[in-house]
Amino acid sequence: MPRGRPRTNPEATPAATLKKIKDNGATLGFEAQMFLAADKLRKNLEPSDYKHVALGLIFLKHISVAFEAKREALLAEDASAVEDPDEYLAENVFWVPKEARWSHLQANAKQPSIGKIIDDAMAAIEDSNERLKGVLPKNYNSPSLDKLMLGELVDLISKIGMGEPGDKAKDVLGRVYEYFLGGFAGSEGKRGGEFYTPSSVVRVLVEMLEPYKGRVYDPCCGSGGMFVQSEKFVESHGGRLGDIAIYGQESNYTTWRLAKMNLAVRGIDADIRWNNEGSFHKDELRDLRFDTILANPPFNISDWGGERLREDARWVHGVPPAGNANYGWLQHILWHLAPGGRAGVVLANGSMSSGQSGEDVIRKAMVEADVIDCMVALPGQLFYSTQIPACLWFLARDKNPGGGLRDRRGEVLFIDARKLGTLVDRTRRELSGEDIAKIADTYHAWRGQPEAGSYADVPGFCKAASLDDIERHNHVLTPGRYVGAADVEDDEVPFEERFASLRDTLERQFAEAEAMADAIQERLTTVAYGSGG
Repeated sequence: MPRGRPRTNPEATPAATLKKIKDNGATLGFEAQMFLAADKLRKNLEPSDYKHVALGLIFLKHISVAFEAKREALLAEDASAVEDPDEYLAENVFWVPKEARWSHLQANAKQPSIGKIIDDAMAAIEDSNERLKGVLPKNYNSPSLDKLMLGELVDLISKIGMGEPGDKAKDVLGRVYEYFLGGFAGSEGKRGGEFYTPSSVVRVLVEMLEPYKGRVYDPCCGSGGMFVQSEKFVESHGGRLGDIAIYGQESNYTTWRLAKMNLAVRGIDADIRWNNEGSFHKDELRDLRFDTILANPPFNISDWGGERLREDARWVHGVPPAGNANYGWLQHILWHLAPGGRAGVVLANGSMSSGQSGEDVIRKAMVEADVIDCMVALPGQLFYSTQIPACLWFLARDKNPGGGLRDRRGEVLFIDARKLGTLVDRTRRELSGEDIAKIADTYHAWRGQPEAGSYADVPGFCKAASLDDIERHNHVLTPGRYVGAADVEDDEVPFEERFASLRDTLERQFAEAEAMADAIQERLTTVAYGSGG
């Protein structure tokens, strides 16, 4: 919560907050049914290709529904303004030309030329709306795309929101779009995780940081889920959506297009930048500072080009190793925090304890600078893209912000949430609304937010540790070390890192043994020839 900002909404009590989380996280089953039906239609088409086909059509129907609703309103008010694009754009409604309206596509769904009709519709929408230039998919007329399947998909999507008034239909379409994003991420596995952060993880970040107002930033924004959840939070807690301004950057062009569409579906106006060099090498927003930063950077990236950035001004706490970008992301995010700003960052568990290539030195400097606010260890199996256990880093520029909040200088809150969450299938776990509320309320109580109640350490779950405590643990930030959880050692380093280290050791020992064998053989040969002389 911003400093001194009282909760004026009577529904914004902890109990009401929990109910909102439950409601926002619930699905009615309709989205799942739609996804299964749409997935059957893709046949042999790869999920990574098919997602653009399906999401593009859902987006097109969404903006068409919004357009028709506004058109009906104008007909009732001033029929002369019905064909004026500015009347629509002024209210953040995209102008949809006649040949791009969903009714036209639906009427031609069974035509062999449906692929070209859709491509022409997408091009017409881009031509009429500057914000969508280069964003929409336009490969529906591809020979590899079965036109019968395409027509059936148009018919299926036509059923979404049928019979609902404009705003309600838009909301249903938005929910379906969000569900499809998650569904395709699951279908694609590791590749899918590159554009999608599980919603329960995003909701933990958002509920803890409470972005009511100011600038919100994500330096690797994927499909824009952090922003969608931030807007939902403001809306559900009685705030004004216009009070937050959204900024982001993404290096994958295809994913950037997904983000633009995802935000447009939600009616969210945002400044999302793309370049293929990424936030490290071409920071599009270098001179801006942000009140809230939410990020899920790719884990343990080794080819991030760190060797070309050795003298970068962002490395205030130490130069991150060229072989791992984790501490590059943390310091990039700190660089962009406003004086009173806070950040939440998803990273691999190894970041909390790694001593490789000087990462421990950087971590120590960050602890001593008192910029680490809270550490959360997450349960495993939350992500589509990796089985590596993850954690949340919360960073703060000012841990004594006033406004009725507690002075937290010299302290770090540790939360061990590894035992939370429920398996939703054989391979994936989700955090429930109760889990999210438990984590967030603990953090809010520790910060001294009056409505959150008083804070107390809970053995096995949470501990407020002093910087001296952390120094005694050699600046390792694994929550299990502080809250008293078992199996601390196994949790400190992910299996992949331990296996790689063991393999390197074994290979080195093999090489040493081989060198020793060569030396012995050479010595024996020398002795044998010497004896024969």
